[in-house]
Amino acid sequence: MRHTPGWALCLLVLALVAPSGQARDLPEFAPLVEKQAPVVVNISATRPRIAKRKTPALRGERNGSVPDWLRRSAPKVPDGQDDDDDDDRAVGSGFVVGSDGYILTNAHVVEGASEILVRLVDKHEYLARLVGTDRRTDIAVLKVDAKGLPQAHLGDPAKLRVGDWVLAIGSPFGFESSVTAGIVSAKGRSLPDESIVPFIQTDVAINPGNSGGPLFNMNGEVVGINSQIYSQTGGFMGLSFAIPIDVAMDVQDQLRRIGYVRRGRIGVLVQDITQDMAESFSLPQAAGALVSQVEPGSPAASGGLRTGDVIQRFDGKAVTDSADLPRIVGASVPGRQVVVQYWRAGKTLLATLLVAQFPDEQKSGQPTQERIPRGANRLGLVTQDLAREQKRTLALDHGAAIREVAGAAARAELRQGDVVTALVEQGATTEIRSAAHFNQLVGHLAQGTAVTLQVRRGDTLSFVGMKVPGN
Repeated sequence: MRHTPGWALCLLVLALVAPSGQARDLPEFAPLVEKQAPVVVNISATRPRIAKRKTPALRGERNGSVPDWLRRSAPKVPDGQDDDDDDDRAVGSGFVVGSDGYILTNAHVVEGASEILVRLVDKHEYLARLVGTDRRTDIAVLKVDAKGLPQAHLGDPAKLRVGDWVLAIGSPFGFESSVTAGIVSAKGRSLPDESIVPFIQTDVAINPGNSGGPLFNMNGEVVGINSQIYSQTGGFMGLSFAIPIDVAMDVQDQLRRIGYVRRGRIGVLVQDITQDMAESFSLPQAAGALVSQVEPGSPAASGGLRTGDVIQRFDGKAVTDSADLPRIVGASVPGRQVVVQYWRAGKTLLATLLVAQFPDEQKSGQPTQERIPRGANRLGLVTQDLAREQKRTLALDHGAAIREVAGAAARAELRQGDVVTALVEQGATTEIRSAAHFNQLVGHLAQGTAVTLQVRRGDTLSFVGMKVPGN
């Protein structure tokens, strides 16, 4: 008989007496994913290169004010084309918040886009209209012409606890409907130059392309929008940040109603107060927002606040540290009177202020004009008849050779030098005789018509599908 070591017997005993329900305490993600995946969409945004800003893994550095490690996830789609192409494309994620076609995503995913394509899990594709964007919270609202879409159920971020399981669905690096899970690491995080948003920090794996996708709780409710990561490499390093859904929904409501977001301001600069500072100010604890500067003529100045005051409460809400104040003030309705509790010279005092409006860009999302080559058809293609050498090399006696690419054809990754040999529409295949014949066929197609082009690239023959855009 083989001898069993004592340590192995101990492990066996422990395994036998371990509670049988222990494994069942682990979360089951599969039912949640099956039910909620249909509300998540893939977003492809096309930007004219001349109008495009640098868009690295996460929203880019703002003139050096944001550290290199803080980036947003909206990568360029690799398409095998040279860097001097006229258009640039980025992918991101989003989710449906209205069955009538309203979609939420990150502003940096669609900023400056000339055209936005939304793809559902069932592969239906829609051209989206940009309703509006808000850079300060990085929220964008899109609208597609569709009815009866599966709609996300929204949760309450205030009920999240540090340590709760959460799950993300998105398109990291363009891999659609990818699922990652983790826990809530912290709540109410402030990031450099992002003091308005109380971010939810998680250890969910978020990578380029996850931007704008939903963060779910274990009830299948959206509690946040995945937006940023802490990374020194551009990839996931265990620190991800999501915009709370209540903040996002307030922004989308204003964008839909008035086209921009109204925010309050009182005209102060504040900083954290240390324990040494608290002792010197005779404060009972190191809490509050220390006023370091008051803008002349501002609501704060008119209300009697001055440098050295420590704001402890604003409109009945506690101010624990300096990061709390911009969020609370920003969420206040401009034109409303509020009471501010502050500490001065060893005493608690009150001031009444009239909240002013924060100057902000008052614009709805207007797309940047896409450059369309002269002579392009409605698919964005400039074509020409095959030269004698092309016919000989490719062994073709018909077709339309592509000279320039833009619009729908560029998104479908057609290239200069490809040859369109046939067009398929409503089940009928038409062989392309010449460039003029091809343009004539495309010109008679109705907006939104689905077509498939048979394309010759070198020795390879393949099919490419797309929809006819508007005029």
